[in-house]
Amino acid sequence: QVQLVESGGGLVQAGGSLRLSCAQSGNIAGIYAMGWYRQAPGKRRELVAAFTSGGSTNYGDSVKGRFTISRDNARNTVYLQMNSLKPDDTAVYYCYLVAGTYEYWGQGTQVTVSS
Repeated sequence: QVQLVESGGGLVQAGGSLRLSCAQSGNIAGIYAMGWYRQAPGKRRELVAAFTSGGSTNYGDSVKGRFTISRDNARNTVYLQMNSLKPDDTAVYYCYLVAGTYEYWGQGTQVTVSS
């Protein structure tokens, strides 16, 4: 059974930085996509950043140039470095993994950016 565990959220002032981590456990067969979504109160869940199954990266328009996704394959961990944070970045951030028809989500980690 695949599990995703996020960490690294918290409270930060506008302009500050945070790094989120998503540790994956369990075996995955084949190629998969993995990354981050976020959901703010009253808003739809939106893509933040992700590695596609082809190995390229995608970023949401609102975070381009500020956020960077990376991974450590030896640790089965994906990271999200978030710089120049804004109050609009306040949300619960979810790690996800899609392998074929299977979809896995972490429990989410809260990021709050104060003005």
